Amino acid sequence: MLSKLLDHNGSGGPGTSTTLGKALLVVVGVGVVTATGYGVYRLLKYRAAQQPPTEWRRVGEVSDLWIYPIKSCGAVRVPRFQCSSIGPQVGLLRDRIFMVVKSADGTFITGRTHPTLVLVQPSFDARYELMTLSAPGMLDITVNVRQLLAATPGAASVWDQPVSAVDCGEEAARWLSRFLLSEDFGLRLVLYPHDQATRPVREKNRIHALLTARDSGALHDATSYMLVSEASVADVNSRLEKPVPALQFRANILVKGPSAFEEDDWNWIRIGETVYRNVKPCTRCLFTNVDPETGVSSPEQEPLTTLRKYRLKPGLGASPVVGMQMGIRTLGSIALGETVYVG
Repeated sequence: MLSKLLDHNGSGGPGTSTTLGKALLVVVGVGVVTATGYGVYRLLKYRAAQQPPTEWRRVGEVSDLWIYPIKSCGAVRVPRFQCSSIGPQVGLLRDRIFMVVKSADGTFITGRTHPTLVLVQPSFDARYELMTLSAPGMLDITVNVRQLLAATPGAASVWDQPVSAVDCGEEAARWLSRFLLSEDFGLRLVLYPHDQATRPVREKNRIHALLTARDSGALHDATSYMLVSEASVADVNSRLEKPVPALQFRANILVKGPSAFEEDDWNWIRIGETVYRNVKPCTRCLFTNVDPETGVSSPEQEPLTTLRKYRLKPGLGASPVVGMQMGIRTLGSIALGETVYVG
């Protein structure tokens, strides 16, 4: 179309064509410059958004810290932890580096379908190298984590994504099968052996633009860190006939000080020298209904039923939000009582 305009001799004679051509070239040039300038602006704005702020505001302090070494199983409460790229850790006590899988195909199981998983309670020795498993009606067994890390990994699957996994042996397999299935076989315990995330962002989570593959953690559902505030838990409990403990929301970090659900709007979080990015709201599933003390899922489907009445967010379907999922941007450590800042 532009070439036709430039070549066309209008009724005004040869001069008209030249003038029109120059005018159109100027318009095109301005458009290119404008588009380029806008593209540069967007790029600079995006890069700026990826940088931690220079000013921070105090919002509260850390009131509890938990690590869940086995996906869907009991928590280990700690006074402090190191913040690695794949999640909280104290020595070889690391967040969600173990999971229970089906013997037949290596696919994982969770508390959604097997709520009594929460009654499997891990504990660690003073050097954080030996993990002991306890459960009601079962004799304790010990898993040598240090030894497992030297073994050759095989393969397993979490959320249809393949992962490297070291099998933890026959004793752990029989123990879990007996407790969870009342059978001598059917389940196995596996260990994620890497220090870095290896999975891409799950397809369902790609709507969250700030979430990247480096945030995927070890065997986590979405990210390597999750935070919730005491006030948010209290707000939920104020609407329930039977209150639930903060542990039922399975956060790594509990914060006291901010108002209910204030964490929804935090962009950056700093605790000590550790800096996190809020990359995704923490959507809640059926596992939220499982009592961590009894391993029983609420017959009334609480607190999920109540949460769906007032904590749904646009674009997230029927999954209500409590807490936020974070990606780590500056490594460090955090401890109970430390001040929490946001930017």
